[in-house]
Amino acid sequence: MLITSRRNPLVSRLRYLHEAEGRRINKLILLEGNHLFQEVIRLGLIPSEIVITPRFLEQNSKLFKTLYDDSLIKLVTLDVLKSIVTTKNPDGILTVLPIIQLPIVPLNPSFLLILDRLQDPGNLGTLMRTALAAGVESLWLRGGVDPWHPKVLRASAGAALSLPLVRFSSTSELLQQIQALEGMQRIATRVPEKYASQPLQPYWQLDWSRPTALFLGNEGSGLDPFLENICTNGVTIPHSSSVESLNVGVAAAPLLLERFRQKLVSI
Repeated sequence: MLITSRRNPLVSRLRYLHEAEGRRINKLILLEGNHLFQEVIRLGLIPSEIVITPRFLEQNSKLFKTLYDDSLIKLVTLDVLKSIVTTKNPDGILTVLPIIQLPIVPLNPSFLLILDRLQDPGNLGTLMRTALAAGVESLWLRGGVDPWHPKVLRASAGAALSLPLVRFSSTSELLQQIQALEGMQRIATRVPEKYASQPLQPYWQLDWSRPTALFLGNEGSGLDPFLENICTNGVTIPHSSSVESLNVGVAAAPLLLERFRQKLVSI
């Protein structure tokens, strides 16, 4: 049956999933667009609902007949779909995915990215994509933007569906968990002018092949002092003095990929 009214209960039910509370209560996330849908297929994830327009269904009829039961598919007009999604020009599909379908966090990761109170959805999504490319085994989040926010999911280009992550409600909870991981070096970036009395090294001089946790802080205030104090190593990213610091998403790329580079040259 084709849903033609914006007042249909489906619309309000799915729009509620744009809110953090709705995602938490229903344990569901919304994936807007064909790209994220293709990632769902590639990863073998099982959606709870697929909301599509007649045109999209017609263009992909063989795919849907092969993979999905008709009971999963909700057929809606483009106008109704626009009333649900956050994108201005949806391409015809919205996937509803149970959070339980996402990857399980490993107990003893050897490469860990810890993000402290990141606020910008674009930064978080970009970091997810970079982390996955660099071989990060788990992402730990202390507060900040919801990782299932639609803008985060789009910016991650699907990486959010492959990268195991856990969220911590407090710094003390995160500290307890990180201290339980024995033998892991804890890395924080440093601005030399602010840490002149501490031993620092350019990031490429660090042995990234060891079990490593990289800490990155809030865009404005940086890393929580309690987290900063437990870091075992400080690294720098040399750059022109014409700027004081780098955007967290930009700074993360050379740091994360250095581990991958060192592994390649050691073969």
